[in-house]
Order: sequence, then C-alpha cells, then structure tokens
Amino acid sequence: MKVVIATRIYGPEVSAASGILRTWAEEFRDRGWKVTVLTARPPRGAVIDDPPGIDIRRARVKRDKQQYVRGYLSYMSFDIPLAFRLLFSRRADLYIVEPPPTTVAVVRVISFLRRTPYAVRAADYWTEAAELATNSKFVIGFLRRLEAWGLNGARMLFAAHQPLLDRLRAVGISAPGRPIGFGADTKDFRYEEHPPADPPVFVYAGTYSEWHAAEIFVDALTRVVEKYPGAQLAYYGNGEDREELQERARRLGIHENVSFSPPIPPSKLSEILSRATVSVASLAPVAANEYAVATKVYSSLASGCPVLFAGVGPTSELIAEIPFSGAGVAMGYDVDAAAEAMLNAASNPLPPSERSRLAAWSADRYSLASIARAVVDESARIAKSHKR
Repeated sequence: MKVVIATRIYGPEVSAASGILRTWAEEFRDRGWKVTVLTARPPRGAVIDDPPGIDIRRARVKRDKQQYVRGYLSYMSFDIPLAFRLLFSRRADLYIVEPPPTTVAVVRVISFLRRTPYAVRAADYWTEAAELATNSKFVIGFLRRLEAWGLNGARMLFAAHQPLLDRLRAVGISAPGRPIGFGADTKDFRYEEHPPADPPVFVYAGTYSEWHAAEIFVDALTRVVEKYPGAQLAYYGNGEDREELQERARRLGIHENVSFSPPIPPSKLSEILSRATVSVASLAPVAANEYAVATKVYSSLASGCPVLFAGVGPTSELIAEIPFSGAGVAMGYDVDAAAEAMLNAASNPLPPSERSRLAAWSADRYSLASIARAVVDESARIAKSHKR
C-alpha cells in the first residue's frame, strides 16, 4: 500500500510536528508501505539528512522573517502547489494531512477527485487559537466553516487527546476520531548524565506566541536573579513574540540573563535539557487552551529534565502523574508562583540518579514509537476498508 503525508513542516525543520510525522513515516516504511512526504523546503542553513526508504519531495514556500511557515499567505504558498502535486501524482491508498485548515481543505478536494481516503493529525482546534490573533468576525467565521468542512471529510481524526476530541464534537465536527496522545522521540531525547547547572539554567524549548504567553518566565526571573545573579533563561525556538520578550527583558534590566536561539536539532536540544536546572512551559489562560497540551514537556521528561508549567489545560494533569518528587510542578498562570517554583528548582536541583529514573519512566510511558504503531494499525484498516 502507498501513503502520502502532506505537511508544510517536516524534518530537518525543528518542531513537534516534524518529529511526530517522521516517526509515523518510518513506521509506515517499516511495515512495508510505500511512503511519500510532500512538504516544504527547510529553512536556510538546515542540513537535510533523510532516512532511507522514504520519498521526501520538497517545494519552495514563503517563510516569515524567522524562517517559519506561518500566516495564510505562507500557508497558501504551500497549499496551492500541493493541490497540483497530489492531483498529478501516482494514486495512493491513503493521505495523511497536517493542518492548518487550508491544507486540510485542499486534501479533502483532491481526496474526492482521486477517490482516496484521508486522515488528519488533529493537534489543535485552529479556529479558537485564531481568535487570539484577530477580532474579525468574518475571518473567524470563515475559518470555523473551513476547518469543520475539512475535518468532517476525514476518515479518521488522530486527535492529540480526548479533551480536544470532545471539543471538536461540541462544535459539530463528527468525523471518526481516536485520541492517540503525545510523546517524545526517544531516539533523540534521552538523558546524558551531567552535574547540576551552576548558576541555574531555565530552558524554554519551542514556539512562543500569544497563546503561550511565555513572558511569565521573564517576569519571574527578576526575582530569581536577586538570589542567583548569574541565572539564565534560555529560549530555543521561534515565534511572533521574540522582539516583545527581548524588549521586556531589557526594560526589566535582565537582558543579559535572557537569551534567544533558533530551533536546534532534537539531539542537541536533548543535551541542553539534560544539563538544565529545569525546563519551563506555559499556556495563556484563555478558552482555546483549556484542552491544549504543552508538548515540549514530553521531550524534557525524556531527557531527564524536570518541568515547570504555568497555565491552563491538561498539562497539569500530566505533571501530576510524574512519580518523582521535584520532577514536575504545575500552577496557574501566576508570576509569583512561577518565580517561587524557579527558585525552589534552583535551590533543590534533581540529582543525576533521579533524572536517569525520570527519563526511563518517560521513555516507557510516552514514546512516539508506540503512538506511531497505533496510527499505522488504524491507517491500514482505513485503507483496506476503502478498497472493499
């Protein structure tokens, strides 16, 4: 059988979606499927090192100044060529599509024309996230209808978790769905023993945008540096809020304690997390985040790094399940509480032996490989059912 994965973001571009879809592609390949990935050319300077046995086809795409495919002009620069790439390619047994909703809608059209079923990796409800970026009722209304139309044509929604699936049901999206969970690629994210960071280092790894509200840690750091003057808050990733965060750090007089780096390969990020005092993650206290998960938590745990989460949603429940004292702290979106947790992590760093146990526990519980097996099992059922 043949599967085509349509996604604007894929390796070597660093993101949670890249790692997830790469794992799925490799599982399809290992099960004997012919795998084609239709994606975008990576950012400038990225080193392409594709695995064997997967046909990865990249096309030019419009990127923003941070070299990210973000915004609807960028999305359309991927979606319009994608329609022709799918329409004139060899027929597949199944399409797997990564949002945004415009890409899902394109795949639904081609799916109808080519008589090919498709499934969606549904990690978010995009319409509610878009409400943080625009107040236009026309834009929101159009996006809501487009997203519902695209998702309702799918033979399966591989939903991040049950709360998201429940939310999709509440807004009238009735396509079959399966919660598959999140995880980390434990081939890349694993613990390497290092002495505790001194002075303390706090790592934010991933996207920072208006619905992450990552400025909470810049504000909290002002209290931390009173006790630990050399403390560092390091952001790895990209997002619209970078300039605002940099200006905030300058205004608070801690710009030398806050650094920003572009996305880095997972194996290098794992080494940084292994050394860090704690990783930090946040989700703004808005309705759209009530069912969102801070996925960066999984890579941190797999690297043996304690996590500190501030915000709303199921991430707090995930952290509550960690069976090691001091390995995870969750709180509401509160600067004072975040500062207190950061100070406590600096004063009581998790020892290497506990970090090793944390990484082993996480690898056993949250491996992307097990999720990929479930996805391919379900995909085979869909493809075989369609052939009957």
